[in-house]
Amino acid sequence: MSIELTKIQKDILDFIIEKKSNNSIPPTLSEITEQFGYKNRSTVQQHLSALEKKGYLKKTPNKSRSIEPVLEDKIFVPRPVLGEVAAGNPLVIYPDSIDSVELPSFVKIAATSFLLRVKGDSLKDAFIFNGDLVIVNTAVPIKNGAFVVAVLDDTAVIKRYMRFGEEIELRSENKEYKTIKINCNYEGLRLIGVAVGIYRIMDSN
Repeated sequence: MSIELTKIQKDILDFIIEKKSNNSIPPTLSEITEQFGYKNRSTVQQHLSALEKKGYLKKTPNKSRSIEPVLEDKIFVPRPVLGEVAAGNPLVIYPDSIDSVELPSFVKIAATSFLLRVKGDSLKDAFIFNGDLVIVNTAVPIKNGAFVVAVLDDTAVIKRYMRFGEEIELRSENKEYKTIKINCNYEGLRLIGVAVGIYRIMDSN
């Protein structure tokens, strides 16, 4: 879409898309009003009417949760990138957001998920490359063969997970890198979550 939005209009649109993406339903007028700290709904109604006139929203009269974004494949929502994860040698994990990226609204990210940026080439044979964004879900059960994000002594890696009894193997998908073998009870090991998706921004140059 080429019609310019004001900052507050874009913020409200981003909130609507994010809520629908996370919950499968759009927010109510009351939820939007509360989110942006307005004292009454009329101000929000004005912003929603402006978004509707500009073609970003459609509303169904006399229907609860009737606010629907349109042309979602052309709408991008900013998402925080919470750190870098090594596909190669371990990197120091970051405690806060290091960057943000605008993802198409149809890219579904659950409330239990977050984004990490891949560094290194140890997973290249699995078609996970340096610079890719991985969607990590902390609520998905970890099973053999899954790609997991693990923290080893305060460093973060993404590897293929395999467990045999009490031994865990964190495997690369590149013959140049060795498998990390570690006891499942090792205090310096934390399994953060499972990589459930990859988002790649193609270089246009």
